Amino acid sequence: MFDLADLERAHGIVGQAVPPTPAHAWPLLSRRLGAHVVVKHENHTPIGAFKVRGGLVYLDRMKQEAANTPGIISATRGNHGQSLAFAASRHGVRAVIYVPRGNSVEKNRAMQAFGAELVEHGEDFQAAAEEAQRRAQFDGLHMVPSFHRDLVLGVATYALELLRSAPDLDVLYVPIGQGSGICGCIMARDLLGRKTEIVGVQSTEAPSYALSFVAGKVVTTETSNTLADGMATRVPVPEALAVIRKGAARIVQVTDDEVGAAIRAYWTDTHNLAEGAGAAALAAALQEKDRLAGKRVGLILSGGNIDFDLFRTWVGTDATATARRAVA
Repeated sequence: MFDLADLERAHGIVGQAVPPTPAHAWPLLSRRLGAHVVVKHENHTPIGAFKVRGGLVYLDRMKQEAANTPGIISATRGNHGQSLAFAASRHGVRAVIYVPRGNSVEKNRAMQAFGAELVEHGEDFQAAAEEAQRRAQFDGLHMVPSFHRDLVLGVATYALELLRSAPDLDVLYVPIGQGSGICGCIMARDLLGRKTEIVGVQSTEAPSYALSFVAGKVVTTETSNTLADGMATRVPVPEALAVIRKGAARIVQVTDDEVGAAIRAYWTDTHNLAEGAGAAALAAALQEKDRLAGKRVGLILSGGNIDFDLFRTWVGTDATATARRAVA
């Protein structure tokens, strides 16, 4: 996909808008897991999530190669759309973002605040993405996919920061949505020559990559009904799956209840707010606690963009069913 020089250049592009995010060792989390824990705080970017890095790198190249592009269009559950809107506004480019009906109200508002034209369509991400692709052809807009070399290159800059500041991590847990984050971590690890084991994390309610990882081929699911919308993927990207199968040790599946418990743990142990996907890495580490004793463990807190009502009903109680009814 890219070499270390490409990654260094991308880090420079990202750095014009996003300072390096902190990687903190939290004693209470370490006590909870029985291991030395380092959290990479991608919830501390200008959009509250790691995706901002990919949008900045993608738009930078697009403006260099197609300066007259009238606008971009894409589909999202939230953070990808915020990333594109943020980057498009910096370049003076129109951004049209499709979301499924019932999407996060607060993520929708954030995308619009960054300048996106928001369109609701379909019952899930896949339906929104297919409609965005159709509209792109009719309106002459540049379709930005959810997975692309430049998106991976951009988000890999957080892994570059982490693996340079904590070069001796034994294992790194990374949530999987469309796959750019974990692919970026795998690429950065390999380019830096680190030995860190990388473990992907998916929801039991949206396990397409986990099933595909085991099967050795793309396996789709009919639904993706997790409350952790950043992991609500039904159709894996073949290019991402190839990188993950080659470079990840395994993929752990976590329940919404486990994710809710991890969000609470982040709040009580670090006073950081995590969205569902953002807490998934900790949920997986807690599930695998017995194998982590004495190890140096990295957790990607990929974002903190959780609606207040969802936080209150899902995280404020152990009853996931209550949260499902609240967002239905």
